[in-house]
Amino acid sequence: MNGQRLIKKYANRRLYDTQASKHVTLADIRDLIVSGVDVCIVDDTCDEDITRSLLLQIIVDQEQAGEPLLPEELLTQLIRFYGNPMQHMMGDYLRQSVGTFMQQQKDFQAQMTSVLSSAPVDAMQGMIKQNLAAWESLMAVATPAKTAGQGGSSDGEKED
Repeated sequence: MNGQRLIKKYANRRLYDTQASKHVTLADIRDLIVSGVDVCIVDDTCDEDITRSLLLQIIVDQEQAGEPLLPEELLTQLIRFYGNPMQHMMGDYLRQSVGTFMQQQKDFQAQMTSVLSSAPVDAMQGMIKQNLAAWESLMAVATPAKTAGQGGSSDGEKED
């Protein structure tokens, strides 16, 4: 993260990035957020924090512009949770779920970077070894009776 950036919204509805000293759009704020910058947006006239309201506006714009991330069924269920005694728990659950998903995504990207940064031959050999080990364990689980049967038949031959 690059730190929190203060954005001011003026009475003329224009947004001003105090760090970059320039006017910005909602698309610019979205780009900042995507790049890992946290933002705090305040109304310049009353110093009220309006970050949440503008973040929701960015989400609405994104949902209408392209392929929606939030299906109607999910939106309907979220609306039903407002005022529900479980509303706080639902918010915590969603926050933790998204956090877990983001961590898994980072871990996967790190693994892929590690695999791709090694020499292609080394990466291929590593994958072959993993596949071979998985195949061997699968075969051991799938064929225990066959292995026991082979051992039993040779013992049986000695008894006859």
